[in-house]
Amino acid sequence: MDIKMRSECDSIVNAAIKAVLPDAAVHRALDGRVFPGRVVLAAIGKAAWRMARAALSAPGLEISGGCVITKYGHVKANLPGIDCYEAGHPVPDENTFSATRRLLEKVSGLKDTDTVLFLVSGGGSALFELPLIPPEELFSITDALLSRGADIVEINTIRKRLSAVKGGRFARLCAPAKVFSVVLSDVLGDRPDMIASGPAAPDPTTREDALKIAEKYGISLSPDAQRAIKEETPSDLPNVETVVSGSVGDLCAAAKAECARLGYEPFILTDSLACTARDAGSFLGSVAAYNAGRGRKIALIAGGETVVHVSGTGRGGRNQELALAAAEKIDGISNVCVFSVGSDGTDGPTDAAGGFVTGSTARVLRKKGASIEKALGNNDSYNC
Repeated sequence: MDIKMRSECDSIVNAAIKAVLPDAAVHRALDGRVFPGRVVLAAIGKAAWRMARAALSAPGLEISGGCVITKYGHVKANLPGIDCYEAGHPVPDENTFSATRRLLEKVSGLKDTDTVLFLVSGGGSALFELPLIPPEELFSITDALLSRGADIVEINTIRKRLSAVKGGRFARLCAPAKVFSVVLSDVLGDRPDMIASGPAAPDPTTREDALKIAEKYGISLSPDAQRAIKEETPSDLPNVETVVSGSVGDLCAAAKAECARLGYEPFILTDSLACTARDAGSFLGSVAAYNAGRGRKIALIAGGETVVHVSGTGRGGRNQELALAAAEKIDGISNVCVFSVGSDGTDGPTDAAGGFVTGSTARVLRKKGASIEKALGNNDSYNC
């Protein structure tokens, strides 16, 4: 039964991902669009290469050149006329900064009849960066926010003010050219200003918001960082048009349809789950355990953005931590599984996309001498 459930799990995941693949999202956004002048492509994020490839194949669209910045190992081949760069993720590195400078060169000196086709996907915050403070301090601030449980909105509110390209500043650098932005959403509420820290989106947050977040999490700021945070970001960008595609809601809807096809009675619990991965796993595992053995073939679906409070030295990601926490709650229960997947294909600094557990997972781990409680305490879900 575990093998059958795993097969069905893979089918559900594949159907959900297929519905929001970058190729489809880009083609939908560009369908029928006409751009009068030159079109320069700028693509950032873990799906940047794939989005750029889709744009190059869009009917009737002529791209005069451009730049892709993506994660190491994500450039699959050369793209005609496009410079492709790989850089650090989830932590920016020197390749990030140099690639960002090259991209900015591509969009400089454009006319008001020209268009920057800006393709944005998950991971864009790390992969598109030119800090206004020393990189070491930027990393320290980001690490502190992550380890203290700040959510993605809070992190981006701080990061966009410490960057020359985030918080709408990239779009302002492109002016007077138009910016047509196609965004794959990886944040709750599909807010363009928060996806990749909003390089081409007006910023509704204020410096007061940023300072309150820094105070809330006890973040130490140098004089340079304090000055940067107090600089307001663009609140209006008349040269930008944005299309958001591939949201968490789309993923949940596609998963629900596939569950129904497989004979399950599907329910979407939420598409905006926001809590720690451990709490999410404990809750979803408890819900699964409650509904198991009641004579109904049920699929419970949740989408969202969980966080991990890093207190250990192990290796893992939010989806694996969620699954491992759920394993405790369904221990010994047959015909039940819980799985959690990162829709961008990677879960934290690992080669896994997520985790899958059944009622036998905890027993197997005990036989191998592994403790779920200790692994969760050490943030070591990957090794489990």
